[in-house]
Formats: sequence, structure tokens, C-alpha cells
Amino acid sequence: MKDTSPLRVVAIGGGTGLSSVLEGLKHYARPQDGSKPTVDITAIVTVTDDGGSSGRLRREFDVLPPGDIRNCMVALSEDSALLSRLFQHRFTSGRGLKGHSFGNLFLMALTQIMGDFPDAVKASSDVLNIAGRIYPSTTANVVLEATLADGAKVRGETNISRSKQRIKTVRLVPRKVRPLPAALAAIAEADIITLGPGSLFTSVLPNLLVDGIAAAIRNSPALKAYFVNLMWQPGETMDFLASDHVRAINRHAGEHFLDYAVVNIRSINSALKRRYAREDALPVENDIDALTKMGLKILAGPLASHSSLVRHDPKATAAAVVRLAQEGRRRKQA
Repeated sequence: MKDTSPLRVVAIGGGTGLSSVLEGLKHYARPQDGSKPTVDITAIVTVTDDGGSSGRLRREFDVLPPGDIRNCMVALSEDSALLSRLFQHRFTSGRGLKGHSFGNLFLMALTQIMGDFPDAVKASSDVLNIAGRIYPSTTANVVLEATLADGAKVRGETNISRSKQRIKTVRLVPRKVRPLPAALAAIAEADIITLGPGSLFTSVLPNLLVDGIAAAIRNSPALKAYFVNLMWQPGETMDFLASDHVRAINRHAGEHFLDYAVVNIRSINSALKRRYAREDALPVENDIDALTKMGLKILAGPLASHSSLVRHDPKATAAAVVRLAQEGRRRKQA
């Protein structure tokens, strides 16, 4: 029997990249014209952040870093009115409060009250009436460690991002940590699983290092797609071609499982490129021939936004996800 339920999307990552994807997908999960949802969203989010407000809360209260999950909740929230603005509000003064966001403090307090971080995320999601589900990739208090090209090891997401040496591999400490069963179930039932966009070594790959997640993605009948970053990230992916990103994913996942590389073809204006170049960031070169030789199909589109920052456009990116989800559904039904 033909499956006419909403397309099941599992989006994996962290940081602003994942939030952009979710912001665009929200309009398919909750259409403004009152029509039936065409997409069902599950986000699986990295929990290795150790900087800023999240890092302070980790160190002081031994809780999982809430920042990336807070951003995803706001991206999926019903609107950007008072509640979502409240969750993003950052205190600019006050001893102990300065630099913290209200949403991070709210999640920390709920975790202490409920005794469980995923339950606190669900309760917060209910408050914001989000269009989907959000799961941390693990509930373990993990630290990210990188091995650099010269053999040196750097521990902590913030320190890794500041590294001047090329990153060879990353791993979690402790190495063996369990995922949430609900996240594995969502992966198994998905029509499309997306990785990225976002920081390759500190937002995307940490999710694949959680025991069982890479295997679940590999075994899922879903179509799997990587959204290639638009720019180099200083300290992480300097000089990386699109194919270098994919090789890093394959190296950490233990086996090839990607079906698609999704690349941007919208030019970035010269003024923005000059500004980013001053920080040693250039546009990622999409070496299509190398990607196809790796067995990947290519979906190319005008994915870059026209704004003051080089970011994926939520609307265009979500449209690409939905197109691939439709292909994934057809493949499952064939």
C-alpha cells in the first residue's frame, strides 16, 4: 500500500547550519495555509559544545550543553514572537548572568527538576510548540578530542576550532556512549537523512561517533545526503574541497553510506568574499568529478542566502531536502 503520510526527515548536525535547515523545513511541517503537513521532522543534535554559555553551564552544573538544542527549538518554534525571543535573550550584565541566554538557563533548570535532559528538551519543545522532535545524539557528558596532522591531540570543541593544524580525526571521550533509542527509531523509519551544513569536525561528525548512530544510518533504507558547506572554516576545514568533507565523513563513519552531495551554485558577492578572506575563509570548491567518482549523485542549487553573512538559505535548503525526501520515499516503495 502506498505510504501517504508526511515525508519523514531526520536532520543531523548542530550549530547555525542545522538551525537553518530546520527553520526552512518548519513551513512544510506546519503549513501557514492550514493544509496538511507534508514533512515530519526529527533533529539529532551534537552535545560536545564547551564554549560560551553552554560551556559555563557544563562546567558549573554538570549538564549537557544546551545551546545548539536551544537554537534548534527556536528554529522549529511556532513563530518568532515573545516566547522564542525570550529563549534567545542573552543577558548583557549581572554577576554570573552576563553572557548566558535565558533558554540555556531554562533547559538547565528543567533538567535539574526533571532529572533527565531529553525530558527537559521535550518539555521545553512543548512550551515553544515546535514543529517536530529534537533529540541529543547522546545523554552522556562527552568531550571531543582531535588528532592533528602533526600527531598532536587537542581536547575540547573550542580548542579544536582554534587549531592551526589540519585535523585528521576526531573522537569522543569516553569513546563508547549510547544514543537515544528514539533517535535510532527515527533513523530507521526516515525517508531522508541529512548531514550538515555546519562545522564538519565539531557539529556534524560528533553525532556519527556515538555508538550505533553510523550503523543505524547505514542500515536505514532512507536516502542519505550531505549538504556541503559554503565556506572554509578557519581552524577546521582550511583548503577543503567538497570531496574532502565527504572523505572525512566516510573515514569517521567506518563505511561509505552517502547517496548525495548537495552543493551550492549561487555566487557569493565579492564584498562578502573579501571580508571572509581576511579571516582566511574562502568558498568551498565543489569538485563534482571527484564526488561522482566516489559514487555520489549531485544535487546542485542556489542555496546561499543573500545577507550580511554567508549562510545556507533556509527556504532553498528545505526545498532541496523535501525533493530528496520524495525520492527517498519513492525508492522505499519501489
